Amino acid sequence: MQELDYKKTIDLLNAIMEFELAGVVRYTHYSLMVTGPNRIPIVAFFKAQASESLLHAEQVGEILTGLDGHPSLKIAPMEETYQHKVKDILEESLSHEKKALDLYKNLLETVTNASIYLEEFARGMIGQEEMHNLELKKMLRDFS
Repeated sequence: MQELDYKKTIDLLNAIMEFELAGVVRYTHYSLMVTGPNRIPIVAFFKAQASESLLHAEQVGEILTGLDGHPSLKIAPMEETYQHKVKDILEESLSHEKKALDLYKNLLETVTNASIYLEEFARGMIGQEEMHNLELKKMLRDFS
């Protein structure tokens, strides 16, 4: 086993936490903006995404503080596009999920062979983010 790079790991965990908290805001916003005949299931989907983002932020924060890190009070930058058609919102969501996937892959790279627990956590989160990507791609199929 190699030595865990605590600073890099903590910095990455903070970046992930900020990104997940931005997801809470993003998905809550989307849930409020959806209109049309399919509104109810799509709103439920975005509310669930917001709740999951908060759970992920909390999980990351627990690990971060367990490593003697200090959780950031920031959220990752977000851009308001003012595009609220369902297709636009789903495309923005897919872009967000791809970035989350990249962050968790960076975490995995950083902790590999240094912490089994952090490796397994990162792998689990990568699996969840990959499933979100697949789900959003399936939701977008009808728009192509």
